[in-house]
Amino acid sequence: MTRAAPRRAGRPASACVLLAALALSGCGIADSGPGYAGAPARGAPTKTADRTLRITLVAPHGSWTVTRSAPAGAGPQQALDALLAGPTTAERARGITTALPSGRHRVRAVAAPGAVDLYLPWLVPELARTAVNQLVCTAAAAPGVPGGKRPVDVVVRVHESGLTGSPWHVRCDETGAAAPADAPRTTGPAPGSAHRPSAEGRRDERSNAVESEGPP
Repeated sequence: MTRAAPRRAGRPASACVLLAALALSGCGIADSGPGYAGAPARGAPTKTADRTLRITLVAPHGSWTVTRSAPAGAGPQQALDALLAGPTTAERARGITTALPSGRHRVRAVAAPGAVDLYLPWLVPELARTAVNQLVCTAAAAPGVPGGKRPVDVVVRVHESGLTGSPWHVRCDETGAAAPADAPRTTGPAPGSAHRPSAEGRRDERSNAVESEGPP
């Protein structure tokens, strides 16, 4: 259960942007396409997965998952470090990129039973929807998350830079996009519509009305 958090003065617009970003991402609008490589959320953990890091990057037509060798005892922090390091030279030559901001940044990742806490150096509305997908899906697919849950069932708690109160509870859905943790499960994007999650108990006293909206 999330808890109510104090309103942060001067940022009402950013709350709306964040809700819209998650709603659109949850429907796969940002990342769907013929080049989609498969969501890192699919499938149960395997011994092979424990020895690799599954990093969500971006190809010309959608999300693209690459693997990196996992050092002994690797966990979500190593996966996020690899994500922020970006594509290799060979991957860039194949058109694989990242939507995360350039420069030297660090996302702190802490594993918990069935969950990963991400402490961002940004506010979520400052990021592209695709970048949010990359962060959430890389964390959800990381090795070393206690509880043995599938990546689609791992809750990612997103803590925004400079904000106090409850984090955002999201997951990497079956389409490989970030979606509210309490959103209905789906096997694929619903054409032409996106459902905004309940916002009761979220920061900035967001409305709990459920709305429907089309692609931008």
